[in-house]
Amino acid sequence: MSHTPHELAEEFPEHIERMKQLKATHAHFARLADAYHEINRAIHRAETLIEPVDGMTEETMRKRRLRLKDQIHDMLTA
Repeated sequence: MSHTPHELAEEFPEHIERMKQLKATHAHFARLADAYHEINRAIHRAETLIEPVDGMTEETMRKRRLRLKDQIHDMLTA
């Protein structure tokens, strides 16, 4: 388990400018990015035991983050 946050800028460094543009002009993308950031922070807090959760909850959060990341990637590369 990595305790490194998976920020979108680190996940998609080649799309930083596109993310800024979409976040400012595309409401759905902005909601996805905000939801990703929120769940990513929750996972990081769980991993570092700041706000521990059970294994099933952490797995569910990780799956949600992955779905959001996939949706964001699809929008960035469309």
